[in-house]
Amino acid sequence: MNQENAPLLQALEDYRRKDRYGFTPPGHRQGRGIDDYTKEILGAETFAADMLVSGGLDDRHSSQGYLADAEALMAEAVGADAVFFSTCGSSLSVKAAMLAVGGGQNGLLIPRDVHKSVVAGLIFTGVEPRWIEPRWDEELNLTHPPSPESVAEAWERHPDAAGALIVSPTPYGTCADIAGIAEVCHDRGKPLIIDEAWGAHLPFHPDLPTWAMNAGADVCVTSVHKMGGGYEQGSMIHSQGDLVDARHLAACADLLMTTSPNLMLYAAMDGWRRHMVADGHELLSRSLDLARSVRTRVEELPGLHVLEDELLAKESSHDLDRMQVLIDVSELGISGYQAADWLREEHRIDVGLSDHRRILATLSFADTEETAQRLLTALAALSDAAETFDEPSLVRIPSPRGLDLEMVMLPRDAFFAAVEHVPADQAAGRIAAEQITPYPPGIPAVVPGERLNKDVIEYLRSGLDAGMVLPDPADQSLKTFRVVRE
Repeated sequence: MNQENAPLLQALEDYRRKDRYGFTPPGHRQGRGIDDYTKEILGAETFAADMLVSGGLDDRHSSQGYLADAEALMAEAVGADAVFFSTCGSSLSVKAAMLAVGGGQNGLLIPRDVHKSVVAGLIFTGVEPRWIEPRWDEELNLTHPPSPESVAEAWERHPDAAGALIVSPTPYGTCADIAGIAEVCHDRGKPLIIDEAWGAHLPFHPDLPTWAMNAGADVCVTSVHKMGGGYEQGSMIHSQGDLVDARHLAACADLLMTTSPNLMLYAAMDGWRRHMVADGHELLSRSLDLARSVRTRVEELPGLHVLEDELLAKESSHDLDRMQVLIDVSELGISGYQAADWLREEHRIDVGLSDHRRILATLSFADTEETAQRLLTALAALSDAAETFDEPSLVRIPSPRGLDLEMVMLPRDAFFAAVEHVPADQAAGRIAAEQITPYPPGIPAVVPGERLNKDVIEYLRSGLDAGMVLPDPADQSLKTFRVVRE
């Protein structure tokens, strides 16, 4: 196929050239009905590019195949057998993969430190989680991706599971040994799903961590908006091999996706693929050089430490995306929450992740020395100003054993059970009917169906006092917890 083509963008160009007009949704008629203020802020072109994909850009039969061609070009570009575009982010795409592999079967092997979208998939699909033991790092207070050995051990305990789902890269940029895990799964004739939401850029440069399709994964989900050039919500589902029926996977995605997809999301992914095939290696080479330079210069700032070697030590992560600059601020005597708030307020800089001791600055192919210098200037000012900060609130981090809650009900059963709200000091020992997720990174501390304990309750309540964001509990103050009625 000709990778210089961009079928959706070219079709949009043709639509405008022929002056087509639709008496169909969207009702704003390519911006004609939008008020001046809205167009001033959002831009008239955003509305001009908003139209139906079928029955608008293409005819009602989609006989021109613009979307199908764009997906086929992407599959060829990244070495997948098939690709499906999604407009609801990887949160939807991963649910479609879970449905296709685990729906109606014997559950999935899943690490306990998955993203909240996977837990939502467990609730939606009714799939039973067969937990892979997490590799807790007590010194860093985070988990590393599962090893092939831990996945093999999980298969020994749950040989009837339908497949495995692994998150790689994690929100911290750490990566699993996907090739080793794929071999473990394939030896048993079982498929491997990789939630690679943070890895859309990986196929386009050899110095980045291994792309999941190259490592033998059967299904891979990517968020183009995270590390690629797409709009927010832009996602793709990639598949290969014969362990997962691509047509069934597409049907599962269709069950979840809107019947009115946003053309701009599709077209941006089409254009980004074309850009990466033409210029991605050069752009990412520059980005990797910039990331190395930024990591070195941050490390030189007093009180700041860039995590790298400790993330790659024996029994931890297999690889690391160094475009994710994870910075420990604890030597400054402040928390990551304080650092993130101060950077936003004083320097108009937003960071992608903050926790009790770290912040994460994500670099992309679009960053330059100018944007990097803005980050470095802000971090230098943070280093100087930290002594004026109030003492951070203590976050009571449990031991790994304290974080390991007992699963006593299926997440779906607990979520839809009869519930009640109990005071926090009476919640230990009760079965959670909601997920509670420090966000970002979006890894649930509590999954519906798990038995709450005192350690996790104190961790969440102390974290909330310290600045942790918890978007999903019914009681945002955590004075009460939503539990299964006894």
